[in-house]
Amino acid sequence: MSALDSRADEGDVVKKVMNAPVDYVDEMLDGLCAAHPGYFAQPERRVIARQSGPVQGKVGIVTGGGSGHLPIFTGYIGPGLLDACAIGDVFASPSAEQMAGAMRCADGGAGVLRLYGNYGGDVMNFDMAGEMLEMEDIRSTTVLLADDVASAPPAEAAKRRGVAGMVYAFKAAGARAEERASLDEVTAAAQKTADACRSIGFALSPCIVPQAGKPTFTLPEDQMEMGMGIHGEPGIWRDKLKPADAVADEMFDRLLADLGAGRGERVSLLVNSLGATPLEELYIVYRRLNARLGEAGIGIVSPLVGRYATSMEMAGVTVTLCRLDSEIEHLLLAPCDCPFWTVR
Repeated sequence: MSALDSRADEGDVVKKVMNAPVDYVDEMLDGLCAAHPGYFAQPERRVIARQSGPVQGKVGIVTGGGSGHLPIFTGYIGPGLLDACAIGDVFASPSAEQMAGAMRCADGGAGVLRLYGNYGGDVMNFDMAGEMLEMEDIRSTTVLLADDVASAPPAEAAKRRGVAGMVYAFKAAGARAEERASLDEVTAAAQKTADACRSIGFALSPCIVPQAGKPTFTLPEDQMEMGMGIHGEPGIWRDKLKPADAVADEMFDRLLADLGAGRGERVSLLVNSLGATPLEELYIVYRRLNARLGEAGIGIVSPLVGRYATSMEMAGVTVTLCRLDSEIEHLLLAPCDCPFWTVR
């Protein structure tokens, strides 16, 4: 068994606010629904959906993935955003049956968009779920997020991991669906927004998966790792801690070179905590990125700073740039409402 599938060895101390590791996800979902009863319902085990049920005549939007990343994936269910989510164990894909259940809960008769990150298990299981729903005459489409520039070069962009850029695609697709656009139109808006996003992050410390009972990786106290993935996937370099401005500059340069945005354009900027990094430090990074964008003559629309896509208690930051045109900007500014993100 892999480390993610095994329990902590007897006698190990796991510093988690939990009861039994095996109950971690289900008790979290129970608490999430109890805390936000106006938003979330759990019609099936490991499926979270809108409390009001599917909206008839509207394209349903579904996501899914492993636990450990709140507010992604379950937190963005609500008007102007998602309709349902399938959730797996920590850092583990939901089953195809759970994904199919989420799609059924989102189906309002206009088809369902599957919108999620580019991870092997999620892709395989969502493909199977789509085949199940086809047999029930429910049409579905897929948009994969692949915004992590550290995970593959531009020539192999289709191999990149999906990270915090997912948030922007959720927002654009949700807004387009609220306009009662067709499934093809909602899919096109989601794909356009996904293609407009670039992300990169760094880690300062690991997290502990409850059922593993030990850190996902080791990192000396005086070191950091640039480009590490949200599950602890290897980054592009590991070195001594660097000043915030130097780290922000490197992330900015890598993102802008890959995105290709230039003077006179507009972007949305997301500075995201991977879990343990406090807001104070996020704003230090934002300050530098804001200055760099200003120097480049690029405007900022609807910036986001906070915990939008986490990795348990990992210390670190991801930065996302979403390149805007009039359509994407309109969709990002449209109203939405969930416990973790509201636009009025």
